Amino acid sequence: MAQIWAGTDIGKTHHHCVVLDSEGRKLLSRRVLNDEPELLSLLADVLALEEDVLWAVDVADGMAALLINVLLNHGQQLVYIPGLAVNRASAGYRGMGKTDAKDAVVIADQARMRRDLAVIRADDEHAVELRILTDRRSDLSADRTRKVNRLRGQLTGIFPALERVLDLGNVGPLILLTGYQTPAALRRTGRSRLETWLRNRKVRGADTLAQAALEAAERQHTTVPGEKMAAQVVHTLAKEVMGLNEQIAEIDKLIAARFRDHDLAEVIASMPGIGPLLGAEFLAATAGDMSRFPSADRLASFAGVAPVPRDSGNISGNLHRPRRYHRGLQRVFYTSALISIRSCEESRRFYERKRAEGKRHTQAVLALARRRVNVLWALIRDGQCFHRGLPVTAAA
Repeated sequence: MAQIWAGTDIGKTHHHCVVLDSEGRKLLSRRVLNDEPELLSLLADVLALEEDVLWAVDVADGMAALLINVLLNHGQQLVYIPGLAVNRASAGYRGMGKTDAKDAVVIADQARMRRDLAVIRADDEHAVELRILTDRRSDLSADRTRKVNRLRGQLTGIFPALERVLDLGNVGPLILLTGYQTPAALRRTGRSRLETWLRNRKVRGADTLAQAALEAAERQHTTVPGEKMAAQVVHTLAKEVMGLNEQIAEIDKLIAARFRDHDLAEVIASMPGIGPLLGAEFLAATAGDMSRFPSADRLASFAGVAPVPRDSGNISGNLHRPRRYHRGLQRVFYTSALISIRSCEESRRFYERKRAEGKRHTQAVLALARRRVNVLWALIRDGQCFHRGLPVTAAA
């Protein structure tokens, strides 16, 4: 058991570290630069107080990455206290103000008193790479969604009939908008020339797209003020969305390649509804290390698919979604459950049974996601691939 506890409030450029003894007395309080020599100096000073020390942080990645790896590389014990828990616990300490030093005291004191905190371990290099790639893909996907929404808004302002008939999730309509943005331009071109123009750019269904665009152009003969400038913006946004699509396609190839290189790739991908992208996101969130989750219930709680009770007085059986969970991991299980309903007979029967019991669609999918957590946890634990011939409950 630790003899002293070092709580560190994480910041972008500086951290604040406070060390407490077993009686809660403050032995050290220091603000340190987020730089390796400063962190090594702090580590040496803390170890000079007592070699048996437990470190605690309120951030487990990002700006805390250097500190965490310095500590782990020197064999230090490290636990994670969520920022929400620190914020709530601080209300029980003296003083109404909030400072980095006070937060560090709270972090150290909570680590001293609690035995249920998550232990931080060194991540597998493979899992770290997948986390970087999947985070980058999420950023690109969010950028694409924002630009598509802006594109739709701009096009609606000058040519609403065309916006209604275009599916901007496909590349063909985007290529069309790089060349034609107004009803007058489409009418001048005509269907035959427009179809040829699209075919030359290898657009699938060029005839159908050209017909839909010309029909939209015939329904609007009014020129909207600012149409010329708006058309230029539509052209630019369409090019940017196409560029983002190319970047996402490239990063998908990298993710798939890195996922297939992982030792657990075959086991994870054997689950119906989980492909390279969802499998990579699962590994990025868990590192595929089930020793971090002693039971399937613990993994389900971490993924946010296990409801938590909120009972009081005469009220019992009141279940709610947990407030603290890994949203990315919840998306993995929820999305894969949706896909498995269409691709896996066992999953579809389970979903239909829950619907017959009166569950709403979302409730039934979450129930299926919860069952799939049991299955995947057991498969990874045993190193076995999923076999469709087995009932879902048998694997759990």
